[in-house]
Amino acid sequence: QVQLVESGGGLVQAGGSLRLSCAASGSIFSINAMGWYRQAPGKQRELVAIIWSGGSTNYADSVKGRFTISRDNAKNTVYLQMNSLKPEDTAVYYCNALIRVGPPPRKTDDYWGQGTQVTVSS
Repeated sequence: QVQLVESGGGLVQAGGSLRLSCAASGSIFSINAMGWYRQAPGKQRELVAIIWSGGSTNYADSVKGRFTISRDNAKNTVYLQMNSLKPEDTAVYYCNALIRVGPPPRKTDDYWGQGTQVTVSS
């Protein structure tokens, strides 16, 4: 099967930076998209950023200009560079990937990481 393993969360002061990583492993034929979602206490999970196989990206308005998503296709890894962090960025961040698994029939499925806590202190 497929696993997504995240790393890089932690505690940082407002204005600081963190870099999240998420590596996909397993029976992967291709990855259509990889992205990051977050969920703050008492709130719904929301999309933060997504990067498609062709390299195009989308960001939530709240993080545009501060966060950058990138991808290393050779390593099946996605990164989220988070700069100018704010207390409202505090949440559990989840990696997500739309993966076509092998062998045939090579079904496409949605996979999630276990989540990593990001806490921004004021």
